[in-house]
Amino acid sequence: MKRHGFTIGLLASFALSAVAHYVGAPTFSPTVQFLISAVAIVFVAGFLGKATESVAHYAGERLGGFLNATFGNAAELIIAIFLVKDGMFDIVKASITGSIIGNMLLVLGLSVLLGGLKFKEQTFNIKLAGHNGSLMLLAVIALFIPAAFARSFTTQETSNLSIIVSVILIIAYLLWLVFSMITHKNELSDEVVEHGEAAWSKGLSIVFLIVATTMVAFQSEWLVHTLEPFSHQYGLSELFVGAFLIAIVGNAAEHSAAIMMARKNKMGAAVEIAVGSSLQIALFVAPVLVLLSLFFGKTMDLVFTTYEIIAIGVAAFIAKSISKDGATTWFEGVLLLVVYIILGIAFFLV
Repeated sequence: MKRHGFTIGLLASFALSAVAHYVGAPTFSPTVQFLISAVAIVFVAGFLGKATESVAHYAGERLGGFLNATFGNAAELIIAIFLVKDGMFDIVKASITGSIIGNMLLVLGLSVLLGGLKFKEQTFNIKLAGHNGSLMLLAVIALFIPAAFARSFTTQETSNLSIIVSVILIIAYLLWLVFSMITHKNELSDEVVEHGEAAWSKGLSIVFLIVATTMVAFQSEWLVHTLEPFSHQYGLSELFVGAFLIAIVGNAAEHSAAIMMARKNKMGAAVEIAVGSSLQIALFVAPVLVLLSLFFGKTMDLVFTTYEIIAIGVAAFIAKSISKDGATTWFEGVLLLVVYIILGIAFFLV
């Protein structure tokens, strides 16, 4: 019954969002269009999360967590590509910031809190925690340096630096995948936990994964078209819209999947989804967007605002502090959520 209810909600919200997009104003006001698109993308992201979890059942815990993070980021990446195409670079950077801090603070925080309420202490691979912490610092350094030197550079020099740093980060991230998935796979893996039954067969899981990603692509484009009129109507800053509204909606897949894993005492997989997703955004998605912008005629740089760099630095600092011992309790989840709420209020008031 619960599954049928979700399926009906998924199809109904997707269809209604399509109608709202193509019919438009005045039948559907900007607010109504935004709300319908936001609800629909949460359902679509939930479908994507369920499909990736089912594929993860057949792929294994470590690879499954990576797939969950990767396909969970599909919404953010596709939304960002449409924003880059429209030249809305400030919102793109804000949404990248929101995705990084949203995964490290909100997704991880909820997972640790809700998992910790069920289990007194949850553990995961301490070596993986250490490497994740180092990669978080790399992400902060890589975003800090272009901003620090931008004032001394011309626009062209800043673009060149951004392109070079982007290529280096992509190479570093690919080497991390080789290190963690191949050469040191056993050292970084968690104790195997029984998965239970998958939602669908292997073939059907792959088909649904493709269908869900396609639905995310359409829904993301419809959501992007509602952003400008909606934010103007309510006087919301691009920083708040990108860093919190888009990020919270786009992170829906990670929310559901990571919390589900934590409640099953699979904190290693939950951390892989939440922290792994943040690292993927910072070290792969953001650089890829810079390179993709070259094809749209205007280069997006990696110069983030002081507020954005501070937010990412704070998120990386507390996430590293909490996860470094390879064990979590519910109160540590509260600490992560408190930092997220403080940042949210600050961004809203900017």
